[in-house]
Amino acid sequence: MDEKKDPDKEIDPKKYGEVVAVQGPVIDVKFLHEEDVPGINDVLESHTKDGEKVVMEVAEHLPGNIARCISLNSTINLQRHAPAKPLGAAVMVPVGDETFGRILNVLGDPYDKKPPIQSKHRMPIRQKKEDIYVNPDAVEHAFEVLETGIKIIDLLFPMTKGSRSGVLGGAGMGKSVLTLELIHNIVTKHRGACIFTGVGERIREGNELYHEIANANLLDKVAMVYGQMNEPPGARFGAISTGITIAEEIQKQNKDVLFFVDNVFRFVQAGAEISTLLGRVPSETGYQPTLAMEVAEFHERIRSIPGRGSITAVEAVYVPADDLTDPSVVAIFSFLDSIMVLTRERIQLGLYPAIDPLLSSSGNLDADVVGQRHFDLAQEIIKIFNKYEELRRIVAVVGVDELSRADRVLFDRARKLQFFLTQPFFVAESYSGMKGEFVTLKQNLDGCERIIDGRMDRISEEKFYMKGSLDGL
Repeated sequence: MDEKKDPDKEIDPKKYGEVVAVQGPVIDVKFLHEEDVPGINDVLESHTKDGEKVVMEVAEHLPGNIARCISLNSTINLQRHAPAKPLGAAVMVPVGDETFGRILNVLGDPYDKKPPIQSKHRMPIRQKKEDIYVNPDAVEHAFEVLETGIKIIDLLFPMTKGSRSGVLGGAGMGKSVLTLELIHNIVTKHRGACIFTGVGERIREGNELYHEIANANLLDKVAMVYGQMNEPPGARFGAISTGITIAEEIQKQNKDVLFFVDNVFRFVQAGAEISTLLGRVPSETGYQPTLAMEVAEFHERIRSIPGRGSITAVEAVYVPADDLTDPSVVAIFSFLDSIMVLTRERIQLGLYPAIDPLLSSSGNLDADVVGQRHFDLAQEIIKIFNKYEELRRIVAVVGVDELSRADRVLFDRARKLQFFLTQPFFVAESYSGMKGEFVTLKQNLDGCERIIDGRMDRISEEKFYMKGSLDGL
């Protein structure tokens, strides 16, 4: 590392700044000389009256040699005139295999009451623009399907290595449960490395995830980064950069990395809080004026590069008031290859996972990616579900007996398909009382074909609910 940027190098106390204002997580630090003012995103360190360390990141330069900073931890009891030491670099976090099985915060410090990570390498969480935006010709274009064992995802919204998939839904729709199941199935099946980033979520969920992974004996392949709901916006905003930095370093070992984020909306929300605290004029809808740039910066770091492995992202996205046209959700949309929308209607019908096949879409559902048989079958199923929606409205008024024979057959098969695409989850066994099942793509396609071809017409639709494959029917 360049000596000038070495955070461990002793700095002349005369170059220290002085805290002149503290407004919540916003701290103004004044320096004697203009040349001593740290650069944007550089880190300063101060201490509270109680001796607690306060780490802050430079966000703006103000007149009078003042650096306006955003704190990455609590500023309670930080006093005016406290010295602030510039570290001469951005936030540096430990990377490498030593991070597996550990829970880290935005600064790379452990949350799990275990000793600090003894990693040989530390990397800055902020990337230079030239490192983020690469030549499109240098990005891997080959598609390799990643089997998840979840029927509706593998069938209609297939994941490929290096892709970005979004799980969208309002409060209480099962985004976190679906994300947990994906982690369980993919890490168990493919034994890949997994980085989980919890952004602005509840401490309870992080605790449950850790013990779920520990019980499945997967801790040696999973690293966790948290910027939790009770932390300042700087910690929540930066956690996603810490997570992707650790993922990038593992990717350089020519490994396939699974990168899970729960929840991207909280990242946007933290950015909006920071923007407001810095006094920036919001956009017409109330979000920060830098919304598109902030969402783009971390999404552009998720990619496959030849000879350097891949990063495959699964992102949970909270949808405010179930409004899919919310500007934050629309900004995230444009970077996703697959969009899985969870709806309350399907939850009320007891269809879990509650992914609506007609509201959702996937760019990977292509004959060149999944094969002709899979593509044709998926298109037929979508066509059946579209027709079923029309018939469902008619049946609600006149009853099923008034349908023509052909429509009645299609209606019954559509309901069986709908029930077949439900599935018991491993991570929900303690809640549902049903044993989780991993369904292979072959079992999935065979089951759908048997229903569509009419080979299962004599079996009542209840038999298909919350089942794995149809091998036993």
